[in-house]
Amino acid sequence: MPMHGLVIKNTGSWYTVKTDEDTIVNCKIKGNFRLKGIRSTNPVAVGDRVTIVMNNSGTAFITDIDDRRNYIIRKSSNLSKQSHIIAANVDQAVLVVTVDHPKTSTTFIDRFLASAEAYRIPVVLAFNKTDLLDAEAMELQSALVALYREIGYECVEMSAVTGMGVDTLLSCMSGKTTLLSGNSGVGKSTIINAILPDAGLKTADISEAHDCGMHTTTFSEMLPMPDGGYLIDTPGIKGFGTFDMEPSELTGYFREIFRYSAECRFSDCTHTHEPGCAVMKAVEQAKIALSRYESYLSMLQDKNESKYREAF
Repeated sequence: MPMHGLVIKNTGSWYTVKTDEDTIVNCKIKGNFRLKGIRSTNPVAVGDRVTIVMNNSGTAFITDIDDRRNYIIRKSSNLSKQSHIIAANVDQAVLVVTVDHPKTSTTFIDRFLASAEAYRIPVVLAFNKTDLLDAEAMELQSALVALYREIGYECVEMSAVTGMGVDTLLSCMSGKTTLLSGNSGVGKSTIINAILPDAGLKTADISEAHDCGMHTTTFSEMLPMPDGGYLIDTPGIKGFGTFDMEPSELTGYFREIFRYSAECRFSDCTHTHEPGCAVMKAVEQAKIALSRYESYLSMLQDKNESKYREAF
């Protein structure tokens, strides 16, 4: 008898499914199970709604997967042509960033935001470790918060250790399925422990040598939130998959560049060298932040270089 449920955890070849009857079942995928159109190392991901069929040993096979509202990928480290689906059916992403200890680059932030725009997933930027910042770093954080708020992204300044801003973040996440993301060492586990004390996640001290956290999460997992909704904890993400974007679409994933691009002389303007480019003019006039424009150029360069190499 088929049952229906939600994939809440993935550990290697096993998937933990919470059924609509509120039971927890360990499942595997039928050997020949493949999703059409997605070249992926993992056809089923956390957040997927699935159909399962029980077997005699008390476990089950996943036999079908519901259509996804959205999904987020990252590139698989070893197979450049394949992607790894981090999570499916998410309402929003919270990107945890740190201005220092370790420093999150604006390029990383902008690539994440552009990818989320491509998947139509709203993003909240959580600036963590605010308590560790000196005056100069605090000034930089304030400038970044002002920049991203002006573009239209919600920003929360916080410290998971002191509790500052934790309630604000919690209220952003209430009743939603939220993907929690960020580079290693930015304090994701500490944030989860602050908002879900029962989760009991291991936190790793930052290795002083290179200010980069030891990876403490290896598999994605959905943690139930007290006010409904789920938090999806993800392995420390090094790079975000963006390769179902065409170079010509990239403008649309940088909100403020897109706004100015309507005034460019040429409709196919790439905003790199063309006469009458309203975007380059806006950058010169500091109406578009140089850091954002540089992120756009670096992604454009990636796209153009890889267009002929990558399998879609």
